[in-house]
Amino acid sequence: MTEAMVRKKPGMASVKDMPLLQDGPPPGGFAPVRYARRIPNSGPSATAIFLTAFGAFAWGMYQVGKGNEIRRAIKEEKLAARSAIVPILQAEEDERFVKEWNKYLDEEARIMKDVPGWKVGESVYSSGKWMPPATGELRPDVW
Repeated sequence: MTEAMVRKKPGMASVKDMPLLQDGPPPGGFAPVRYARRIPNSGPSATAIFLTAFGAFAWGMYQVGKGNEIRRAIKEEKLAARSAIVPILQAEEDERFVKEWNKYLDEEARIMKDVPGWKVGESVYSSGKWMPPATGELRPDVW
């Protein structure tokens, strides 16, 4: 399609002969452009947000406190159970120690039988002070 057919003027010689055709606004004009800053009033207020956050924090701290009470009760129960079985465990350890000590004394008597004046089980240290025996195997090489 040529320009002559669009402008309905056949045989134009120059562009200058063309009538002006300019876009313009629609009849009645364009709708107004909103350029003002419009902040919506919807949504919770600052006070509501603060109170909600404070409530959530308070509830969380309450839950932490309840958890601490439960954990403390479990810890006390465990401590009571352990302190209840301490005498039994001590008796078992004492029995084990006596067996080991008798084995040790038998071995000492066997080894030192030819030494005159040797007293089996007597301490070689003369501090006069009783020392509790070490736990564990007295002599690993003695069975």
